[in-house]
Amino acid sequence: MTESTERDESLPPAEKNGTGELRSDLEPLVDRFGAIGAPLSAVWMSGTTGDDRVPGPTTYWIDAVIILDPATAAALRADFGATLTDESPGVVEGLSENLPAGPLLTSPELSDHTNGGGFGGQAFIAVDSDELVIIKVGGPN
Repeated sequence: MTESTERDESLPPAEKNGTGELRSDLEPLVDRFGAIGAPLSAVWMSGTTGDDRVPGPTTYWIDAVIILDPATAAALRADFGATLTDESPGVVEGLSENLPAGPLLTSPELSDHTNGGGFGGQAFIAVDSDELVIIKVGGPN
């Protein structure tokens, strides 16, 4: 007997839900993502994914644009095999206007290095500035 891998089309796709609040406090980011060091500033949003009508564990998301200390940014650009990408970071709409204007670098190693606090996902770093973009999902340890 084979298992069906078809999705129940009556259920909506998992979506990012949140308050829409654009935050700038650093402590929650620094506590979860040690690789960002002591950032100068950040704007970020967070919330949960999925549908409240479906039982199960809660998955959280955090999308952030972080201005790093220049030395931290330089190390992230140099140490994790990041290469130029045409991919635009898939941050939530309320954060998209804060994305870096110039070209971005990314790599699986950079993304993995910036995971933390039970969260994993993508990371992009600007070529011409000290801006790091993270798109992480997970949950507290």
